[in-house]
Amino acid sequence: MESKCLLLIYLLVLQSLALLCVSQDFDFFYFVQQWPGAYCDSDKNSCCYPTTGKPAADFSIHGLWPNYNDGSYHQNCDSNNPFDASKISDLISNMRKNWPSLSCPSNDGESFWSHEWEKHGTCSESVFDQHPYFETTLGLKQQTNLLKALKAAGIEPDGSSYSLENIKDAIKEGSGYTPWIECNEDSSGNSQLYQVYLCLDKSGSNLIECPVFPKGKRCGSEIEFPTF
Repeated sequence: MESKCLLLIYLLVLQSLALLCVSQDFDFFYFVQQWPGAYCDSDKNSCCYPTTGKPAADFSIHGLWPNYNDGSYHQNCDSNNPFDASKISDLISNMRKNWPSLSCPSNDGESFWSHEWEKHGTCSESVFDQHPYFETTLGLKQQTNLLKALKAAGIEPDGSSYSLENIKDAIKEGSGYTPWIECNEDSSGNSQLYQVYLCLDKSGSNLIECPVFPKGKRCGSEIEFPTF
């Protein structure tokens, strides 16, 4: 009986060490923002405004995701470190403004933040605990300011179509780095600006050129920038 208990303890320790190694092992981060007008104007998504009301017509945060240079990634790396809203209580107001959930039914965003931390954040524990993970991501949104960069180039969220290259150039001009643009389709099947990916180094401190781009929905040469 004693030998079985020792074996069980040994296996649990090995599992914990394996999870720790996974949480420390990645090459860079994707910082992903989405345009709420495209999220809501799609047959694939049910769109519900948060319990706090309709968000501002601005890009919102989707997440900060540790990745490998070959495009793969780990997820759900530490079940012993679940999301705890009390650890980010000073950020909640900012989170509701800049990291809202548009999923249904209407909610306060905490389930979305929990999902992002537990799926992605726990895989970056060698760099971030919960508070700095969310605080850093919020700061990145202010730093990159996608809507300001696009408007400076005359690209407005007015339902018009714009050149994909012009959109990428405007974001690169504003941020200093080449974005990956992910599109979805509106209810009429038109390609529209949905998500913008930028990359950070492994420390989570500096924007970099992306080592690899994701394999999301590609865009046409002309895409809509829908209203919200």
